[in-house]
Amino acid sequence: MHYKKLNNLLGWLCFGIAAITYILTLEQSVSFWDCGEFIACAFRLQISHQPGYPMFAMLGKVFSLLSMGDNAKVAFYTNLMSALASAATIMFLFWTITALAKKLMLKKVEKLDSNHTWMIMAAGLVGALAFTFTDTFWFSAVETIVFAMSSLCTAIVFWAILKWDAHADEADADKYIVLIAYIIGLSIGIHLLNLLTIPAIVMVYFFRRHKKVNVKSALVAFTMSIAILAFVQFGVRGYTIHIAAYFDLFFVNTLGMGFGTGAFVFFALLIGAIVYGLFYSIRKAKPILNLALLCLAFIYFGYSSFAYIPIRATANTNLNNSHPDNAFTLYGYLNRIQYGETPLLNGPFYDAKVVDQSEGSPIYRKGKTNYEVTGKRMNYTYDHTTLLPRIWSTESDANYAQNVQFYKNFLGIAEGQAPTFSDNLKYLFNWQIYQMYVRYFLWNFVGRYNDADGQQNPSGIDGNWTSGIFDGSKHLPKSVTGSVTYTPLYAIPFLLGLIGMVYHFRNKRRDALVIALLFFFTGIAIVLYVNQDNLQPRERDYSYVVSFYAFAIWIGLGVIALIEFTRRWLTVRMATIGSFAICLVVPVLIAAKEWKSHDRSTKLTAHDMAYNFLISCPKDAILFTYGDNDTYSLWYDQEVEGIRPDVRIVCLSLFSSDWYVHQMQGKMNQSDPLPITMDFSKYKDGTRDVIYYNDAKLAGAVEVKDVFDFITSDDSRTKVEYSNGEMSNYLPTKNFKLTIDADAVMKNGVVTPEQKDRIAKAMEWTYNGNYMTKDNLAILDILTHNNWKRPICFTTTMSNQSMAGLAPYLYKEGFTYRLLPFKPDTAQHDDYNNNKINSLVMYHNVMTKFKYGNYKKAKYLDNISTMQFYDVMENTFFNLANGLIQDGHPDMALNALHKFDAEMPDINPDIDTASKKYLLAETAYRLHDAVLGKRYIKSVDNYITDQLDYNYTLLDKQEQGLDIRTVQISMSLLNAMVDTSKIYQDKELHGQLVAKLKDYSNKFSPLMQSR
Repeated sequence: MHYKKLNNLLGWLCFGIAAITYILTLEQSVSFWDCGEFIACAFRLQISHQPGYPMFAMLGKVFSLLSMGDNAKVAFYTNLMSALASAATIMFLFWTITALAKKLMLKKVEKLDSNHTWMIMAAGLVGALAFTFTDTFWFSAVETIVFAMSSLCTAIVFWAILKWDAHADEADADKYIVLIAYIIGLSIGIHLLNLLTIPAIVMVYFFRRHKKVNVKSALVAFTMSIAILAFVQFGVRGYTIHIAAYFDLFFVNTLGMGFGTGAFVFFALLIGAIVYGLFYSIRKAKPILNLALLCLAFIYFGYSSFAYIPIRATANTNLNNSHPDNAFTLYGYLNRIQYGETPLLNGPFYDAKVVDQSEGSPIYRKGKTNYEVTGKRMNYTYDHTTLLPRIWSTESDANYAQNVQFYKNFLGIAEGQAPTFSDNLKYLFNWQIYQMYVRYFLWNFVGRYNDADGQQNPSGIDGNWTSGIFDGSKHLPKSVTGSVTYTPLYAIPFLLGLIGMVYHFRNKRRDALVIALLFFFTGIAIVLYVNQDNLQPRERDYSYVVSFYAFAIWIGLGVIALIEFTRRWLTVRMATIGSFAICLVVPVLIAAKEWKSHDRSTKLTAHDMAYNFLISCPKDAILFTYGDNDTYSLWYDQEVEGIRPDVRIVCLSLFSSDWYVHQMQGKMNQSDPLPITMDFSKYKDGTRDVIYYNDAKLAGAVEVKDVFDFITSDDSRTKVEYSNGEMSNYLPTKNFKLTIDADAVMKNGVVTPEQKDRIAKAMEWTYNGNYMTKDNLAILDILTHNNWKRPICFTTTMSNQSMAGLAPYLYKEGFTYRLLPFKPDTAQHDDYNNNKINSLVMYHNVMTKFKYGNYKKAKYLDNISTMQFYDVMENTFFNLANGLIQDGHPDMALNALHKFDAEMPDINPDIDTASKKYLLAETAYRLHDAVLGKRYIKSVDNYITDQLDYNYTLLDKQEQGLDIRTVQISMSLLNAMVDTSKIYQDKELHGQLVAKLKDYSNKFSPLMQSR
């Protein structure tokens, strides 16, 4: 068969295999993390979090239309978009490998024969199919996330530059360069990762066009590639909008024209300048200038997808992050200003102190008729700085204390000891590069213990890599080896990739250097640029998927290396067949090991957990959320499937922004505006950003309304003057009171008639912070003016700190706490962790309304399902059962335990969930269900026995990785289970547990005595 036809056919075969794989394992609905937001924003063309993904949203909208009006299917079809994009990436990877392999062959022979053709095809198949089944790429391929589409853009541009390389001597070859520019422009509207291909692309162009290639000229070309990358990233993407903003400022504030006029004029001038330049380059016969301007024009064509952002922001969509309806806000939105700046080449250590500060450029916001100055950026001078700051943080950072403690713990820096540059480099190499990149790389090509988060413990099992070769001697716990997430690859893909890399450098050094640049810039360079300062909310392996893509190219070329080696003893045909058969083990092995941990076709946990949050709320409730996984999936359920449109979801992590508070003052879906009475002028940027506590020595608790009126007053008597001369409001007391109108409470159905006697005359609580931000201010406004007309709820996954001290009056009604004006139970501490419940309401919600995400039958449960929401489920049922017992409903309590047993799998993902399982067992015994109690006791016993046996081998051999916390909790659980089995007279079980407790007490006595 002709080379071109065979190459195309096998490329499409790779697409077919990948597409079938991803569709068979596709998540059927929404996934955790950003997916819910992305789907909701695509479906209704809304504005997602910074820096915006407009092209992705528009493509998602197209795929959502395949649902044909069945909104419950929207997520499936947007997930399908990722699956098909990922399959297309595999196809382009195949063609990329074959293009590079062909260049290798043509260096040795003048013309390809059928044997060489099949060698090339074998390389493409093994490399492409191996990458198809890799952990990180597969994860993004089956959910609605930007990395699948971003990978496709990367695959296309890298394939296109190789296509150009093959046809560079033809008259129209530069069309591939223009195509690359356009795809790069489009990809900015998907994700910025694609820009990191620019250095590799420039070097391909340089090696092909430059006549005298030497070290000096190569370094010049490399420097130019970095300059082009910087120009596109900061010039085209950033400063285009920045300059447009200042044009608009002049036209609006100086010339008195309407908003957007100056930006329109600027873009007209920009387009005119590019068009003029193109005509000039043609007229003066300057082909290089013409190509450069064409590329710039097509980058802008692609980048123009960002016009979507201000257009849709102006339409006031429900999800409208930052409300970027003007050039200044759009510039801040694109540059993620709300996340703060990260020092890269020079900056302070975490112990550096500010010794001087000066005002920088003004900060503008859109006013009623012109742009207003809301403040000025501050420039700080520190008492000491360092090159390449890695262990950095400043006292103004929200997570400063957490950052510093992490640095000290990870590096072993004692209290009072100053960090050194050596510590800085140790952190760079040991945590940022090894723990947050190399570990991910090894997951994909060497193997992995499990999918638990393993950021902070390089020596532990959780989240760590393993080849599996030596695991037989490690006495690994069954919780690891028996899990579907235990995926040892025996380092075979890694070794084949190394062989391919060495072979490539030996035989085609320039091409190998290009792949190395792609590998570096999409891996280590990202690590250096992002400069992560602490534990991340989740593992970040998806950020480096293109780096793994580059390594897969070498896996493919490793096949040719093996063929070349074996042909010393075999014919070319036999060497090709034999080597291909041997190397095909790599994709088959990866697929066999990874399939079970990527088959999400039966999992619905993200959708149903979000449903449970919403369904737990009374009608017209205000639901405060905080984290990604108790917000984004809710947005999907509500915005796409229309579940509980009467509930107003308020994300507290956004509520400190003026645009979000303002948004909450408007109607959304079937939810009326929130009772926030403040005028925008009271809380706009630069106004009451922070209100500090300044004790006014007020006696007793103060009415919330009086506190609210005081801190929102513009009267100078309600303000204090700070050292810089600024007058600001202050919080005079932390002791708040809300007098209860019992008639309003009863009229609005907040409590049942049977609960009327429990209504307090006033709610009194202590605010749990030393300052207030806009979110706290808005909550006070709501409490002051709601008058119990709308239920106020908080998600149960929220921290106590986020609840403004209201914990004494929060009662569980399912997956939410509801604010109820009951008299506090003086027998309990005023802490939401005591899990007070409104038992009958909660019972009705959990037993008749809840959905359970196919928890028990799902082939695979991701780590958020097992480590977070399984724990939430255990807590929910334990609290419900015990609350019902306390309220005199033991039969209902037992029904609740049986419901948990019927719907939830009997698993123990970690020691904390095992602890909750014991509490459920003890409750079952109390309710006289010894069968269920004993089964759960044995489940916990099996788990902790497994953990203790493993940890004892580490203790005995004095190896790293000993999990002291798990050992301690396990011993406590053993003690508790001994007592439980004795109390409920299970003699056989009691005897077994006593013997086990004695045995482990002896084994771990050195550890316990040393603590």
